[in-house]
Amino acid sequence: MNHLAFGLGALAGLWCAALGFGAWYFLRWRQLGPGSDAARQAVFEQWPTTALILDPATLQIVAANPAALRNTGYSHEEVRELPFTQLFSAEGAADERVLLARLQDATARAPIEMRQRCKDGALRSVEATAHRLELEGRPVLAVTVHDVTVRRVVENQMLERHQRLDHLAHHDQLTGLPNRLYLAAHLPDALTDAKEKGTLLAVLFLDLDRFKHVNDSRGHETGDKLLKTVAQRVRSTMRSQDMVVRMGGDEFVVVMKDVKNTDKVNEAAERINQALSAPMVVDGRTLVTTVSIGVALYPRDGLDMGELLRHSDTAMYQAKDRGRNNFQLFSPAMDRRLKERIAVEASLRTALQTRQLEVHYQPIVDIESHRVVALEALTRWRHPSQGFVRPERFVRIAEEAGLIVPIGEFVLQRAIEDMVRWRQSGATLVPVALNVSAVQLQRSNLADSIARITKEHGLEPTMLQVELTESAVFERREQRGREAAQDAVAKLRELGVHIAIDDFGTGYSSLSYLKRWRVDTLKIDRSFVRDLVTDMSDLAIVSAIIAMARHLHIEVVAEGIEGWPQLEKLRHLGCSFAQGYLFARPAAADDCARYLNGDPLDLTQRLPVLDMLEATGTQDARPLRVIK
Repeated sequence: MNHLAFGLGALAGLWCAALGFGAWYFLRWRQLGPGSDAARQAVFEQWPTTALILDPATLQIVAANPAALRNTGYSHEEVRELPFTQLFSAEGAADERVLLARLQDATARAPIEMRQRCKDGALRSVEATAHRLELEGRPVLAVTVHDVTVRRVVENQMLERHQRLDHLAHHDQLTGLPNRLYLAAHLPDALTDAKEKGTLLAVLFLDLDRFKHVNDSRGHETGDKLLKTVAQRVRSTMRSQDMVVRMGGDEFVVVMKDVKNTDKVNEAAERINQALSAPMVVDGRTLVTTVSIGVALYPRDGLDMGELLRHSDTAMYQAKDRGRNNFQLFSPAMDRRLKERIAVEASLRTALQTRQLEVHYQPIVDIESHRVVALEALTRWRHPSQGFVRPERFVRIAEEAGLIVPIGEFVLQRAIEDMVRWRQSGATLVPVALNVSAVQLQRSNLADSIARITKEHGLEPTMLQVELTESAVFERREQRGREAAQDAVAKLRELGVHIAIDDFGTGYSSLSYLKRWRVDTLKIDRSFVRDLVTDMSDLAIVSAIIAMARHLHIEVVAEGIEGWPQLEKLRHLGCSFAQGYLFARPAAADDCARYLNGDPLDLTQRLPVLDMLEATGTQDARPLRVIK
C-alpha cells in the first residue's frame, strides 16, 4: 500500500507540474503585448507536448504545433482538415457531447480524459486542458494535450497488484474462501442491510468433528486436502448471495442473507451436514468426516458481529455435547451454561493454586468377609463460599480445559502421601484406586510419575490401582488414540499397577479389549445395581457381567450399594466385592484409619449414612448380618 501511494503521488506530481507549466505558458501568452506575434509563434512551436488552436464555435483545428504533428503522425494540412472529434474521443463510455461541451466551456479546472487516434491507428491515453484566448482580435480555444499512456499502464499495474494483495489479505490461501478479515469488513454491511429490509440474517458456525485426528493419523497434507474438499462442498450447498468464510483451522462460518424464517436456516444446516457426511476420497483413500453447527439469528440472538459469532460458537459447542454431526440453534440457556462453565473453569484454576482440592476415600469391601480390600481415591473441591462442589460440575470442565492432568497429578501425590502417613501410624495398608481420565492417560507419562513418586516414598507400585472409564477409553475409534492408550496401560502393568474398568456396561466397546488389555477388575456401574432387585433387565445384565468376568478370571466390584436386598442378591450372583453408602461415605484421610486395621467392618454399629437412610425411609436400616 505504501509503494502504491508513493508511485501514484509521484505520477500526480509530474502531471501537476506539466499542467502548471501549461497554465504559465498561456498566462504569458496573454501578457505578450502588440508586436509580439513572433514570440507567441516561437513559444507555440517549441511547446514540448501537443498544442492545438481551435475555433471555439466549431472546434475546427486552426493550428497545431510540431509536437502535435509528431504525436499524431499527420501533416499540418491533414490536421487542419480533420475535425477535433476524429483525432480525439472521450475516454471510456463518456458521451461525445459531454466532451465537446467541456472543451467549449474551457473553465473546468480538472483535465479532460480522452483517447487520441494516431494516423497509424494507434490509440493513446491523453489528458487535455482548454483555455479561451484572443488571437489577432478574435477568440480561440487553446488546448494542451499530455500523453499519459505510460502513467496509465503503471497505474493499472499498481492497481492490479493492490487488488491481488487485497485478495490475499481477505481470502484464505488454502481454500480460496473469504477469511476472517473479509468477514469483519462485510458482515456489518450485511447487518445494516438486514435492518433496513427488516429481514433475518443467520450466522452458522461450523467445526469439523475429530479433524485433529485426521492430521495426526494421515498427516497435515491430507488434512489440507480434506479442508479444500469441505470448503467446496459447503460452498456448493449455499446460495450465491450467502457468505462462506474459513475462520482458520477446521472452523468455517456461513452468513445467510435475506432469510425469511428459521425453517430455511434449518434446511441449510441439514444440507451441510448431509454433504459433509458423505465419504470423501483423498489421495485414493476414503475419509468420512462430520460437522457440528451452531446457529445464531439477527436480530433475535445478537445485534452486532461480536454477539452473533459468540452465540453461534456457543451453539456449536452444544452440538458437540449432543453427540456431534448435528446443528443447534442458540438459546439464552446455552449462554447461561457457557457463563457457568467459564466461571467454574476460572474458580477451578484458583482452586488448584490455593489448595481447595482434597482427596477423600471410600472403602471397597469383600462381600463375604466384610474386610476392606481397597480404597478409592475421590477428588473433592471445598469451595470457600459454596462448600463442596459436586464432581459432576467440574470434572468434565477440567478435561476440556486441560486441567485434568494437574488434578490427576495432585490426587496421585496426595494419595501416596496419605498412604505413607497411614503406614507410619501402624495401619495395615490396602491398595488405593485412582480415577484416571483418557486425557490424563495419553497426555501425561503416568507410569513414570507413579514409579518416581512411589520410589521417593518407599511404596510399591502394586499398592495402586488405576480405574479407567469404559466410555472415555474404549470408545476411541482413532487408531493412534487406541494404540497410545494401550501402550500407556501396558507400561502401568509392567510396574505392577492393577487395571480396573470403571462404570462398566455404560460404553459400547468391543469386549475383546478385556482380553487384549488384561484387565484385573470390572466395576459394575451403579445404574445397573440400583434396581437390581426389581428390574429383571438389570438383573440379567449384572448376572452376565459377573459370569463373563469369572470365566476371564477378572474380579468384579458392584458400585452404588445402598440397600441390604442389593447386597444379598449380589452375593447369590457370585459378586466378590462391593462399594457404596451402605458401608461408608467417602471420608478424609484422617477418618479412614478405622478401615485399615485388617479387621472386618463391624457393621452392627450404625454408620452415619445408615442413620441418614433410616431417617429418610429410603432403605431398610437394619445392621448388615455377617454372611458365612
